[in-house]
Amino acid sequence: MSITTITPKQLHDLVQAGEPVELIDVRTPIEFQEVHVTFARNMPLDQLDPKQLTVGQAGSKAPVYVICRSGSRGKQACEKIVASGFTNVVNVEGGTMAWDQAGLPVVRGKKCISLERQVRIAAGAMALTGAVLAALVHPYWIALSGFVGAGLMFAGITDTCAMGLTLARMPWNQVSTNAGKGSASSGAACASNSCCG
Repeated sequence: MSITTITPKQLHDLVQAGEPVELIDVRTPIEFQEVHVTFARNMPLDQLDPKQLTVGQAGSKAPVYVICRSGSRGKQACEKIVASGFTNVVNVEGGTMAWDQAGLPVVRGKKCISLERQVRIAAGAMALTGAVLAALVHPYWIALSGFVGAGLMFAGITDTCAMGLTLARMPWNQVSTNAGKGSASSGAACASNSCCG
């Protein structure tokens, strides 16, 4: 299935021209809080429910635009939305990184470690642990490093990442909402600077 794409500049020009745009940001809440397009709405990929979208339904010609960090999760979200019956779904090329690098308007918050970096850290730690345990405890521990390598190969081939989806659900990647003020604040882990870099 081929997903339609749009450049950040083209999307910005549509908004400037007064076009109604629904932009769904499918990154984790903590990534969204760090930096996001001014008019984007956060619907994390692991919680994405196409029924909650307000445009593109009932034969509407209005497109649903999807953005993530660099484009990969956005493509997965587009496929999920198309599979639910939407016909006009567009992925933003290069994601929020490309939007920001183009100098287009964003909202900035507290800086935290991206999900992509968290996956690399976790995979590296597991592979190193397997190698050290194989050398010091028992050779069978090398299977842990092999498992991580196989998982990374599978993620690269299928463009999906089970470790990333798991990490996205961790408390430090969540944002708690202050119902009284309607503002978002970072979760406990980020508030204590444990996920910030």
